Amino acid sequence: MPVLTLLREPARPAAVREHRHAPWFAVGTVCFGAFMGQLDASIVTLAFPALQRQFGTSLAAVQWVSLAYLLVLIALLVPAGRLSDRVGRKLSYLLGFAVFAVASAACGLAGSLPVLISMRIVQAAGAALLQANSVALVSASVPARQRRAALGIQAAAQAVGLAAGPIAGGLIVGYAGWRWIFCLNVPVAVVALAAGWLLLPRTRTHSRAAARDSAGLVLLATAATSVLVGLSLLSGGSAPGWAVPGCAAVALLAAAGLVRSERRAAAPLLGGAALGARLRPALAGAMCAYLVLFGPLVLIPQVLAQPGDSAVRAGLVLASLPAGFGLTAMAGERLLPRRWSNAGRCVRGAVLAAACLAALAVPAPHLVTAVLLGLAGAGLGCYIPANNADVMAVNPAAEAATAGGMVNMTRGIGTALGVAIVTLALHAGAPSVRAGQALAAAALATAAAAAAWAGHRSGVRDGVGPAGGARQTTDGTIGS
Repeated sequence: MPVLTLLREPARPAAVREHRHAPWFAVGTVCFGAFMGQLDASIVTLAFPALQRQFGTSLAAVQWVSLAYLLVLIALLVPAGRLSDRVGRKLSYLLGFAVFAVASAACGLAGSLPVLISMRIVQAAGAALLQANSVALVSASVPARQRRAALGIQAAAQAVGLAAGPIAGGLIVGYAGWRWIFCLNVPVAVVALAAGWLLLPRTRTHSRAAARDSAGLVLLATAATSVLVGLSLLSGGSAPGWAVPGCAAVALLAAAGLVRSERRAAAPLLGGAALGARLRPALAGAMCAYLVLFGPLVLIPQVLAQPGDSAVRAGLVLASLPAGFGLTAMAGERLLPRRWSNAGRCVRGAVLAAACLAALAVPAPHLVTAVLLGLAGAGLGCYIPANNADVMAVNPAAEAATAGGMVNMTRGIGTALGVAIVTLALHAGAPSVRAGQALAAAALATAAAAAAWAGHRSGVRDGVGPAGGARQTTDGTIGS
């Protein structure tokens, strides 16, 4: 009986459930997870130089501390979302936090690079349960007319984590050592678990769909892994001459197989023909936007990790990117014209980010770099909440976690590509740091331009009125 009790979603106390701000209590609670996920992502990249020194290895090897985590996350997000839609989103969210916290502590104790990477894989399994439900819990907790604002708050929490990561990471790596960047997750998780237990509503709408696109999942994971392994080998990894062409061939075959599988599957990974036609441009745009958001997290520490520059200084400069992101994501509903559609916000935000990142190709004083990063972050803070609202608006409420899983899956793919592409650009420009910086900035600006094109091509538009995203019903807004 105790075990069965633990596998049930606990009801909120009556005082919480009946409070007029109960939906926003839930949104605030989900922000713990959004904060932790981005804090971890941005801190880890600050530790790359320290890990290179600790284990006596190259950046191409150390990047797998991030890439192994992201690949597992990419593979598990949609299955975790579908499982959560069936068994309960609150239960899955809390379980994900617990696994993430335990694995974080294990990462902090790792004695070698292979052990650290292995523990990051376990950490990613917990993060999949956590992240697949974050967007779904926000969307199900507030009325549809307030969904974009609520998703903006969640995005702002992500930005706070990203902003705190470089600063905290620089200080921790510089004064306490890289192990503490993982241990920092543990106290945050304890607070988040307690808050989630008390403040999150139980799942009211469960999905009964049992079909799974297992073939599509395997093909997607194979394609993503092959691309990232190939980029890693091009970035300085040691391998026989046939390895990179082999990875490219496997990636192309897996991608072609994925397209074919999507057409035949009873429950396609990215939706059926009608739904997929509306989702895929938005998901492609999300992938490019997250690539642009995370790429500088690798670029700036490497560029500033030269004699005379410290991890603390790199963290302070880099913090302007998520600071700009968070400001726009949080205050966008007040600062931006309400007549702008989601697609309009996406295009304008991506164009601003592309222009600022293109300017980063030219070395500049730290203050100028910080300003450009802040403006690029502001553009992405305009883009990502509107994009996420688009994706959630076209999915039924009973499959909210599945849709949230797709959002976070594209974020994982974009993040992994951001790490791999910037690493490749720095390697291609070596030994000149300036040449690597110019190549990386050009790649990031190109990705931002692609995000603008995807935002324009997306067939999803606001439902009713300027608030957007009103297509979906508010089932699940009020629950125990």
